[in-house]
Amino acid sequence: MTNTLFDALMGPHEGSARDFLILGDGKRISYGEMHRLSGRLANLLQAEGLKPGDRVAVQVEKSPEALALYLATVRAGGVFLPLNTAYTPAEIAYFVGDAEPALVICDPAREGKRADFMPADGKLMTLGADGKGSLIEAAAHDEAHDPVAREGGDLAAILYTSGTTGRSKGAMLSHDNLLSNARTLVDAWRFTSEDVLLHALPIFHTHGLFVASNVMILSGGAMIWLPKFDAAQVVGLLPQATTMMGVPTFYTRLLDRPDFDRELVAGMRLFTSGSAPLLAETHRAFEDRTGHRILERYGMTETNMNTSNPYDGERRAGTVGFPLPGVELRIVGEDGAELSQGEIGQIEVRGDNVFQGYWRMPEKTAEELGADGWFKTGDLGMIDADGYVSIVGRGKDLIISGGFNIYPKEVELLIDEMPGVLESAVIGVPHPDFGEGVVAVVARAKDAEPDPQAIIDGLADRLARFKQPKKVIVVDELPRNTMGKVQKAALRAEHGALFRT
Repeated sequence: MTNTLFDALMGPHEGSARDFLILGDGKRISYGEMHRLSGRLANLLQAEGLKPGDRVAVQVEKSPEALALYLATVRAGGVFLPLNTAYTPAEIAYFVGDAEPALVICDPAREGKRADFMPADGKLMTLGADGKGSLIEAAAHDEAHDPVAREGGDLAAILYTSGTTGRSKGAMLSHDNLLSNARTLVDAWRFTSEDVLLHALPIFHTHGLFVASNVMILSGGAMIWLPKFDAAQVVGLLPQATTMMGVPTFYTRLLDRPDFDRELVAGMRLFTSGSAPLLAETHRAFEDRTGHRILERYGMTETNMNTSNPYDGERRAGTVGFPLPGVELRIVGEDGAELSQGEIGQIEVRGDNVFQGYWRMPEKTAEELGADGWFKTGDLGMIDADGYVSIVGRGKDLIISGGFNIYPKEVELLIDEMPGVLESAVIGVPHPDFGEGVVAVVARAKDAEPDPQAIIDGLADRLARFKQPKKVIVVDELPRNTMGKVQKAALRAEHGALFRT
């Protein structure tokens, strides 16, 4: 019996002395050591009662042990549920209530607030950024562990995405979804065991956990494992790397440094960018400085990677390249009919990478994922005469700030409850560092005056920091069309220069 994902990722590395993780202090962890640690943790999870298909919810800082926990969960037949470390206890309570995990693992500093997000009879363990906590202390188990049999269609992970109505959706990803995409990317981006990836991404979403980590494990390469992006540290370590995956903010911050130059990256073969649009001027400035053209691609929580600019060939600024092998992509109009090249419409994708549906949301699944396998991404795009795909807008007013997705409705529902607020409209406008900055335009209630700072302060304990508005603007009324719908496009146009320097 086989465990589809774990066997493909870690099976070839049992006992291997090859470098797997290179930490910032120079310490090295081999593939064999990671294999053994995942075995200990898998045995612990099963000792705690984990059964095949049970969820393991994890809100911890990035560490080698956190990555081992992901591998151990899959190895033990569980479903890994990573949660953004910025989420508040109130937000975590929703995920725990919805997913009903068999075990929740958090940072030791959050354990004192367990009553705010855990049922009284729920199981909670801890894991810190230093690799310590009750999880590791309890993992005094045999390193030998036979992976629990799981087939390709079984779930390997659930990743929550924000909902347009304020209710987050759990995207269900199978072993085959993750493995097929990792195999495609290893080939498309030419990864081998000789590669060293500078890994400064978080591992609570698909980019850092599945795209970066799965690809490197599958190829047998090493990762320079950084807890977060620090431009000075990255500059110091780039000469040891051959590749780097990042979000646009990484590249704008590197370009701000005079010591980031062509000589520094002479040993690099590939820079990729995703999770947010890369401005064409950033693309050009990076090439002028380093001689490298960043490879931009397009993916989603529900699908992992859909398209990529070519490894060989023109990496065209302002586009996300071509559909990856095994991925079909089409542009459709409002009537669902496929549009011609050059026409703008909704992007739909189909392939082995496309998720299984939304956790416990059959109606939402049926609405967005057709019986024929085509997934409605909600993004607007076009395909040019050369076949390059461009993202020209996003449906449902999604904001992407610093690589993180923010759905305005979730923020608006909280602002609308505040004193002096009649209603609000949350928008994203261009920001030089984050790609988009969150702005709340607030209409004052009758005979009232909302306090912008009080609104920002009032969200501090209710929303993750990346979702909080960077600016609150008070107006008499929000612009509407003849049907009464708030015109967010007009607001974005009016305030588009708000963060320009």
